[in-house]
Amino acid sequence: MNNLPAEGHKRTIRVIKTSQSTQDRLTEKGILSFTPINKGEKGDIILDPSKRFQKFIGFGGAFTEAAAYTLSKISAEKRHEVLKSYFDKESGIGYSMGRIHIHSCDFALSNYTYVEENDTELKTFDISHDTQWVIPMLRDAQVIRGEELKILASPWSPPAWMKDNQEMNHGGKLLPEFRASWAKYYTKFIKAYAERGIPIWAITIQNEPEACQKWDSCLYTEEEEKVFLRDYLGPIMHSEGLGEVKIFIWDHNRDVIVRRATGVLSDPEAAKYAWGTAFHWYVSEDFENVGKVHDLFPDKHLIFSEGCYEGGPKLGEWITGERYGRNIIHDLNNWTEAWLDWNLVLDEKGGPNHVSNFCDAPIIADTQTGQLHYNSSFYYIGHFSKFIRPGASRIALDNPIPQLYATSFINVDGSLASVFMNESESPVTFKLQFENSITQLSLEAHSIVTCLG
Repeated sequence: MNNLPAEGHKRTIRVIKTSQSTQDRLTEKGILSFTPINKGEKGDIILDPSKRFQKFIGFGGAFTEAAAYTLSKISAEKRHEVLKSYFDKESGIGYSMGRIHIHSCDFALSNYTYVEENDTELKTFDISHDTQWVIPMLRDAQVIRGEELKILASPWSPPAWMKDNQEMNHGGKLLPEFRASWAKYYTKFIKAYAERGIPIWAITIQNEPEACQKWDSCLYTEEEEKVFLRDYLGPIMHSEGLGEVKIFIWDHNRDVIVRRATGVLSDPEAAKYAWGTAFHWYVSEDFENVGKVHDLFPDKHLIFSEGCYEGGPKLGEWITGERYGRNIIHDLNNWTEAWLDWNLVLDEKGGPNHVSNFCDAPIIADTQTGQLHYNSSFYYIGHFSKFIRPGASRIALDNPIPQLYATSFINVDGSLASVFMNESESPVTFKLQFENSITQLSLEAHSIVTCLG
């Protein structure tokens, strides 16, 4: 499907498949040829590259302290394998992005910050804590990728002394008298990472600002987030020469994303500092809300910044992969421009996590045996991240088949990457039409296919 084929040649596509009922895991299944469409014939699914939507930025996952520490507990060869599996463009699934936490989060070994108590001028600011595990992991990933990663940085909580509850955990709020110091803290962090060869592409204002958690957390109403962005963070980022670093609001669930985006972005003075809205998948799959934010604020950008399967490792489970595939397809079809998974890797318990909030990850590293477990989620994500490359544009796709999820992108080189997913109990066969040619595809129950050409 590379532009028009040479005279006498049929248009073809490569088929890559992952299926629950077989051993196929991102497995090449051969070439399909298109044939000229007959008079009166029509495909079930029609691709139309003449209609284009958002440009895609990339896929990635989170370099948490938990992930980096877990990798330090296995062999150097296995650690390298994990990073290569994610970030190598050819042998891996092609991640080009990452997310990091600004000081501690729940997937850290403890609560920690970069400054001493009550240092409002931030004279003691020091990120040396991160140089033990997180920064080396980031550097090695960049070497494997062969270029700088786009890094999103998010805080889970200000230092305890900046908050009304005087602790990093259990919610609480940023005290108004520390808004300027806290905003300056972000700039110190960005500059410190840049000095270590890791540019920060973007920040979010606050991870999950409506969640009072037993771990690192901080609450903001939309009014408070708007004021902090408009009067403190935005101006201070610019005054510190960091105006090119993108700022995302929200960084929480889809269920009330429209309310939050409207509450912040309707203020033009706040909106001028916001590049877009970030969101998570917990609580709901209200995908249409993401599209509504685009419709309300079409000049702003949308990224998925976190999702994981909760409750510890789910080795061998298929529902984890299907949750990823379903969410990725529907988010992409609702104008999402980047998709970032949560922990890149966790240990056999689904941690470490300093409050025992254990979760699953696409790769689980058993630190007792040294074995790596690749979950179905790894392969499902790979059906997108390996083939939909940075700079690709989503194209129109007419899909009337209820049990089939589908999305399609055209890459910068002109190749098309189309993903089809069947999470039903029955196989699905359909005709795929591109321009004046047609072919037939079959998806087994609980399978996903990428067509590339």
